[in-house]
Amino acid sequence: MESNPSRMLVLVGLMGAGKTTIGRRLAARLDVPFVDADDEVERAAGCSIADMFEVHGEEAFREGEKRVIARLLEGPPGVMATGGGAFMNAETRERIKERGISIWLRADLEVLVRRCARRDDRPLLKDGDMKETLENLIDQRYPIYGEADIIVDTGDKPHRTVVDKIMDELAAGDYLLMGPVES
Repeated sequence: MESNPSRMLVLVGLMGAGKTTIGRRLAARLDVPFVDADDEVERAAGCSIADMFEVHGEEAFREGEKRVIARLLEGPPGVMATGGGAFMNAETRERIKERGISIWLRADLEVLVRRCARRDDRPLLKDGDMKETLENLIDQRYPIYGEADIIVDTGDKPHRTVVDKIMDELAAGDYLLMGPVES
């Protein structure tokens, strides 16, 4: 019999932690929908996150992000990848606590630097030293990410191993329902 999440599984963590990649694999394993909050923010705004940051600023982006995540949490159970700063908003954290199950994908600095170096579309990493910026974000955000319901270290483990660990944690915390989820 299949196990399904009882609520939305919300992946949090810094950019490069693997939220989108792991999220897609986790959703496929659970046979539930996957949604990337950043994609939904872009769709709602009609422009890229980079453009939003440049034209309207980070504060406007964060407000839109908060509204989009609130809307997604009202939907059926599934897996949601959030942007790295989403969980920093107290209102969003509270909403996730009420309607979802937060899962922090924790990665160390070297892993994040290596993964983020592969892409140049991350607004917070456009200026300055990437490693230093990520180090500062770790200092600011890891204590807040630590409030997540589940914490999984990603490291350089294969995606399948990380998904297996999440499934183990979900089962141990009794976050899964047996049988189909009723909408």
